[in-house]
Amino acid sequence: MKAAFLDKNKISLVDDYQIPKSGETLVKVSLAGICGTDLEMINGYASFSGVIGHEFVGVVVDSENKELLGKRVVGEINVGCDKCSFCKDGLERHCSQRTVLGIYNRSGAFAQYLSLPSKNLHIIPDSISDEQAVFVEPLAAAFEIEEQLKIENDSEIAIIGDGKLAQLICRVLKINHKNITCFGKHQNKLQLLSKFGILTKLGISEKNEHTFDVVIEATGSETGFIDTMRLVKPRGIVILKSTIASKNKLDLASAIVNEITFVGSRCGPFRPAIHALQTGMVTVDDLIDTVYPLEDLDNALAAARDPDKLKVFLRP
Repeated sequence: MKAAFLDKNKISLVDDYQIPKSGETLVKVSLAGICGTDLEMINGYASFSGVIGHEFVGVVVDSENKELLGKRVVGEINVGCDKCSFCKDGLERHCSQRTVLGIYNRSGAFAQYLSLPSKNLHIIPDSISDEQAVFVEPLAAAFEIEEQLKIENDSEIAIIGDGKLAQLICRVLKINHKNITCFGKHQNKLQLLSKFGILTKLGISEKNEHTFDVVIEATGSETGFIDTMRLVKPRGIVILKSTIASKNKLDLASAIVNEITFVGSRCGPFRPAIHALQTGMVTVDDLIDTVYPLEDLDNALAAARDPDKLKVFLRP
């Protein structure tokens, strides 16, 4: 099969990659999304060698679970041992023996086929398009924030970044919270949030410093982390939502002095994400940018790196 193979920070299209034959459910990939983690992996994060990509929608072509055959599905990306305490609690993402689709010891979605255990798969309603369905995985990550901690309704919340993940986080938090400010660098992206009643700002001014109860870092950049420390109040909460592949030392002195609470946040619940898309509680159509064939991998990756672009897709 055709697949995008990453080896030593070099990604290339191969025509003869082996179709997964693991005894799991086999999915023919219809559409895959390129996210910041994929780009960071190409830059060297996680030292992964193999087929990358973890946001996808596809059709089940082989499974022991006959109810899944022919169904459109999306998939949770962490596969655990099913035996440890984390797996028993539904936290496979912390299993020490886990594999992670397109990230760690498991071939990913930038290919014609992938495999996952049937329990990882969720059927997608017909009312959700393929493009919308690809957002389920990152949208679930946005829902995870309030799975992890209770944010008071009157809290002042700041989001750093205006990219895809930041957009989804803002839209999810707006369901239950009114005091949300998104700080970004791209006016065209910030305008997308204004229509939801979210306050947006180009850059940080002095009057914004240390005024927010909760600050969410969603840029994946070193400067984004520094900005969170400028915005958060003493004894406030910083939620780290993106992967920062920085080799520079970050100064945490102010975090100690101001008694800041840090929360790392990763994967989240798929069912609320699917429900939000199905009911229109969260809309993503304005985040859909361009679909490239897998054969046009280089141009697709270049587009995904363009800060003016939103969601870029690959069609195997």
